[in-house]
Amino acid sequence: MTTKLPPNFVVVNHPLIQHKLTLMRDKNTPSAVFRQLLREISLLLGYEVLRDLPMSTRSIETPLTQMDAPILEGKKVVFVSILRAGNGLLDGLIDLVPSARIGHIGLYRDPVTLQPVEYYFKVPSDIADRRVVLVDPMLATGNSVAAAIQRVKDCGVKDIKLVTLLAAPEGIARLAKAHPDVQVFTAAVDSHLNDHGYIVPGLGDAGDRMFGTK
Repeated sequence: MTTKLPPNFVVVNHPLIQHKLTLMRDKNTPSAVFRQLLREISLLLGYEVLRDLPMSTRSIETPLTQMDAPILEGKKVVFVSILRAGNGLLDGLIDLVPSARIGHIGLYRDPVTLQPVEYYFKVPSDIADRRVVLVDPMLATGNSVAAAIQRVKDCGVKDIKLVTLLAAPEGIARLAKAHPDVQVFTAAVDSHLNDHGYIVPGLGDAGDRMFGTK
């Protein structure tokens, strides 16, 4: 069954992303390779997420002549990682935009209620004036991501995007209802969630596989 995506969702189905994602799904892929693949995919996703960054021009001198050359306009983008697994996507995005500001939101999912519990929040003081790209590899129930987006909105941010690796229909529906104004970029939409709130077929717990903690 194909999930009908809301208009704010984009599946980035580039062949390199899909190939690397298949390697990540394999349960025999070691943590070091898993982390590297996630970093590479996040860089590829970043090209699409940042495609509409505002531009202006600046007068420069090339070795041959003067020209008005395109350059990014406005304040630097802020990447906000939803801890802990979000850090895996963060690495590739920083490779792409080394000057970006960085924020962190610490959330964990209560294993009984599946509701998010916040334990850490640190973002740039002027975040309201910047574009914010939230990163979390798994959009499962959508509860943690929805809470993180709301936390950022409460800081006055208007321009928000989300980058995720996998999305489940349940999480897509939750986010489309809670934050239809936030554009979401994902590498794949999977079948469903199991009884424990894990994406199926998925790739397991992204944090555990990144850090070898399980």
